[in-house]
Amino acid sequence: MLWIRTEKEIRYNSFEDQLLIREHDIDPDKKKVALRQISYGLYIVSSEHDKVIGADTVNWLSQASFDPPLIMVAIKADSNLHTATKGSGSFAVNILSSSQKDLAQDFFRPTSAEGSKLNGHSFRKETTGSPILEEVYAYAECKVVGEIALGDHTIFAGEVIEAEHIREDQPLEMTATGWYYGG
Repeated sequence: MLWIRTEKEIRYNSFEDQLLIREHDIDPDKKKVALRQISYGLYIVSSEHDKVIGADTVNWLSQASFDPPLIMVAIKADSNLHTATKGSGSFAVNILSSSQKDLAQDFFRPTSAEGSKLNGHSFRKETTGSPILEEVYAYAECKVVGEIALGDHTIFAGEVIEAEHIREDQPLEMTATGWYYGG
């Protein structure tokens, strides 16, 4: 029997099998603690469309395919980053180093663009026109090839069309910050 939280009991019958799904209440504290055990890196994802610039610290991001090279990222549906990514059809992943916790923190707030700075940090534009922060040690630019809206985030799949490893470093991981975003 498969247990999934649902509004009510649902029965599905097919010629090959029968699946019974019953309502199952999840203890919210146990769920939160369990989901916070999933490991994450921290990245600043950015995009621009029609003068709307979004640049947010995100952690729900992963490589999804080798061929073609794909990155999937979950972006909060009510954010400027979501609006810009959906409108432009592209985004950049700014990969933070283990010493850039302060940089990550600067992109927890709404994006402020002044000249060639976002939230006080210099950026440039390359292939997609999405902002690439000058301080990062690596980045990837992606063209959106798919999306799915689920819950309060949209998952965008982006094909990597440009990438650069600028210098040697180690990535910033969520557990090293003491922050939590999940559960």
